Amino acid sequence: MIEVLIVDDDTRVARVNAAYVEKLPGFRVAGRAHDAAEALRRLTEPPRLDLVLMDHYLPDDTGLSVVREMRRRGHQTDVIMVTAARDVSTVQAAMRHGALHYLVKPFTFAGLRARLEAYADLRRTLDGGGEAEQAEVDRIFGALSTTSEPDLPKGHSPTTAELVRQSLMNASGPLSAQELAERTGVSRQTAQRYLKLLERTGRARLTLKYGDAGRPEHRYVWATRG
Repeated sequence: MIEVLIVDDDTRVARVNAAYVEKLPGFRVAGRAHDAAEALRRLTEPPRLDLVLMDHYLPDDTGLSVVREMRRRGHQTDVIMVTAARDVSTVQAAMRHGALHYLVKPFTFAGLRARLEAYADLRRTLDGGGEAEQAEVDRIFGALSTTSEPDLPKGHSPTTAELVRQSLMNASGPLSAQELAERTGVSRQTAQRYLKLLERTGRARLTLKYGDAGRPEHRYVWATRG
């Protein structure tokens, strides 16, 4: 399980974010903190934390100050900033202090889910150890990118495109349109349409699976999964 600490000064928001996290398989909310001092104290208590969803505006300090103090004390817990702070200087400082991502409030469950699922995929990659070729290095550094297709054709939804992309990226092997539809909750026709879009833009590869009847089934795999 990936143990997550929710840090937010608003108890209601912290409760909502915790509910979002608990919906995702493989994630567990280890605790909630509502100020900087409580967040730092929580880092020293069991269970060992894997990830902190960190608000920036806290009553006794800033989230970035907490991250700086974490690193000074030797805590290597991963951090995703989850905050209403939009100024570029804060975003830049978050990057420099090792935040893996920066999610601007307000956000949807789908937005948080995409980043957490990408984080889980990153963890699986890094836990494998060994050496990495350049393609693998590029995939690791881009693992938390959740950018949808930049120019979606008319009639395509960025939210659906992101959902399909994440499902395909996190799959252990090729998926058919029907399998993707079952994973995402969209219709088979919709899944097929978005899969063809990903194939055209080079994000997915088409493979063929031949059955007993001899008619090939179209299956798709995320292009970076060599």
